[in-house]
Amino acid sequence: MSAAGGLRGVLFDKDGTLFEYHGTWAPILVEAAEAAARGQPALVPEMLEAIGYDTTSNRIRPGSIAGGGDTFGLADAWLAIAGGWERAALIAEMDALFTRLAPERSLPVTDLPAFFGGLRGRGLTLGIATNDVEASARATLERFGIGTLVDFSAGYDSGHGAKPGPGMALAFCAATGLAPHQIAVVGDNRHDLEMGRSAGAGLNIGVLTGTSAHDDLAPFADHVIESIVALPALLDGLKH
Repeated sequence: MSAAGGLRGVLFDKDGTLFEYHGTWAPILVEAAEAAARGQPALVPEMLEAIGYDTTSNRIRPGSIAGGGDTFGLADAWLAIAGGWERAALIAEMDALFTRLAPERSLPVTDLPAFFGGLRGRGLTLGIATNDVEASARATLERFGIGTLVDFSAGYDSGHGAKPGPGMALAFCAATGLAPHQIAVVGDNRHDLEMGRSAGAGLNIGVLTGTSAHDDLAPFADHVIESIVALPALLDGLKH
């Protein structure tokens, strides 16, 4: 989309886009690994490395399971190291932990009610698509006062598939009556932008508040901005 005049909806990733990724998820993933290790703390560093958590820098690598994957991928990586779990039980345990911890520990990148309110004031339909579990996403949106400002939300377990597949973006369109070319997808990870491209989104925008650098996102994005704070100005610029 060369201009924002035809834009009617925006679909946001959650973690790394609305919430600062490393500060929110690094400590949660350490706690999750410790729980999954079941009294075998020596396994935790290997478990974290396996999902893309750099234990030297305490940073999460772009494109990794920790950076953009879902609980299925995380469980499979950890079962190969820790064992002792039924796969379904570990997935359920991790999703329950994420649903409990993410809402209380997420660090918003800006005043989200004001930000979403401003976008709604422009007449935009808004949605959230995350590879987190849906219950965690919904609880987080409510915790930060934006549940009523969002027209659609989905997680990896909502029945639309996970990123980078197009399912969540197409479900957003189906739920809101928008065509794919009328929406923008905003995310911090190539999985987000690949979702947008495969769904036919009119605009794909990368943000740098997550695990990816500019060069990681530029090949997949129409624009890369520092954070969602810069989105309204970008949209204004595209109208001219």
